[in-house]
Amino acid sequence: MQIKIDSKALIDWYNNNKRALPFRSTNDPYKIWISEIMLQQTQMKTVIPFYEKWVNKFPTIESVSKSKVDDLLKSWEGLGYYRRCINFYKASKIIIQKHEGVVPSNYNTFKSLPGVGDYTAGAVLSISFGLPIPAIDGNVKRVMARLYGFKNLTRYNENFIKKVIMRILKHLNPCDFNQSLMELGALICTPASPKCFKCPISKNCKGYQSGYPTNYPKRKVKKTLPHFNVVTAIIWRGDTFYIQKRSEDKMLGGLWEFPGGKVEKGETLELALLRELKEECNFNGRILKKATSIKHRYSHFSITMHCYYCDENNEKIISISDSNWIRKSQISQYSFPKANHKIFNFLNKHDWTI
Repeated sequence: MQIKIDSKALIDWYNNNKRALPFRSTNDPYKIWISEIMLQQTQMKTVIPFYEKWVNKFPTIESVSKSKVDDLLKSWEGLGYYRRCINFYKASKIIIQKHEGVVPSNYNTFKSLPGVGDYTAGAVLSISFGLPIPAIDGNVKRVMARLYGFKNLTRYNENFIKKVIMRILKHLNPCDFNQSLMELGALICTPASPKCFKCPISKNCKGYQSGYPTNYPKRKVKKTLPHFNVVTAIIWRGDTFYIQKRSEDKMLGGLWEFPGGKVEKGETLELALLRELKEECNFNGRILKKATSIKHRYSHFSITMHCYYCDENNEKIISISDSNWIRKSQISQYSFPKANHKIFNFLNKHDWTI
């Protein structure tokens, strides 16, 4: 299937229309890498302030490796998908220990680091080192699917797209070409409202020629998200309450939270909470009253979190590792999931009355 991409027109368009993004003013592989990790499943406008604060606080890969993971997670707090941060921390340790603090430019070596996939490797190595490696994200897939008239992004079609880009990169600046395709998808060849009249390569685009570019590729039907009821406890000991850290191998790993868990079928909220406290903290708590309920949505499910004030009922919790008793004034010192912050925000408006 021979379709010529007007690479010169595309790169000229990019040079004249690219957004002024803070990580475009550098070819430092560390800064390019952290920006790409932050941009995974997160919008650009959300990422920019996080990126700027991050590189000010952690200016080098060495500064990341020498930091405490709790400090990194606190700086990441609000970006979500926290495993990205933990993997980046693990990768920084490997680079310091095995690569003398230098981000490797070898594709296989770089891709072997925690949290690095095909796209991240392609983006970092082409932008920072000028290597002819494709950086194929969702934007690039959409541009190429419309250009070639692919309604379905099958494995065959995705491999075809990769081979086409690899051939082009042999003759062009990989940094400029990869970024121009990504930028075209972000600004012009958008999912719902493509601006084909502004596209520098639309004359050869099958999607544009069809008159219905949004049909390429077909959108995946969104599945109904499962919903769960969750119970949590604010357990008081004087003017402090109990928090515990989630295991790093779990969703939201490394963050702090109230003890609790999912409500099982047939359980009341109160009985579920007492069961969870016994399982997690090995003590029989006493429920004082309900504090609040909040709703929160994650990428693959949603929850209603029911939060209760409790006390130790003359039976002390035996503190475990990665647990603490904190005051309200200390909340900002710990990284919590967004759902917990919704509870904090509500309680701050209602004086935390027990």
